Amino acid sequence: MRVLLVGATGLVGRHVLAQALADPRVAAVIAPVRRHLPAHPKLQSPQVDFDRLPGDAPWWRVDAVICTLGTTIRKAGSQAVFYRVDHDYPLGVARQAQAHGARAFALNSALGADPASRVFYNRVKGELERELSALGFESLTFVRPGLIGGTRDEFRLGERVAGVVLGALGPLLPPRWRINPAPRIAAALLDAAIDALPGVHVVGSERLAEAV
Repeated sequence: MRVLLVGATGLVGRHVLAQALADPRVAAVIAPVRRHLPAHPKLQSPQVDFDRLPGDAPWWRVDAVICTLGTTIRKAGSQAVFYRVDHDYPLGVARQAQAHGARAFALNSALGADPASRVFYNRVKGELERELSALGFESLTFVRPGLIGGTRDEFRLGERVAGVVLGALGPLLPPRWRINPAPRIAAALLDAAIDALPGVHVVGSERLAEAV
């Protein structure tokens, strides 16, 4: 099958890309990016501007989409920019891919995603889930990790401190609150996209928890 991956250069996206390229169930990975990715026989990585997505590109014709696109408010610089990256970009990709025949969509969302949340981050994730649900994909999966375990390109103090604390307390915590390793999140996203089970599905943080 052909899989479209957006967010391929992020922490979870890098693991999805590596796993998809190694998976015999995947014939091709299309990863629209802003900067080049290393070449691979199964990989097509068109350079795009997510503010101006091409509507007629042939690479939109895929079987499934995996979205790991996201940023932080600190990196974005404002809530408005964060909303555009974490909400508008994924929704725009979903609409284009669905219009070209994609029937499955898997989103790396967040623990606590809720359109009614008072927490801005959770509210944005919840609004995106709600609007993706309204599109009517044959198969739609929301993977909702808590704290993601792994090494990012940029330093995030809050995540680093939380990782140390949760890592130390891991055996005492319920699975829902344990660290979720990036490779496990990636595997859940990839399996959801490939299996494409009918309906809307949620993979909670407890299913992604680090073993203790």
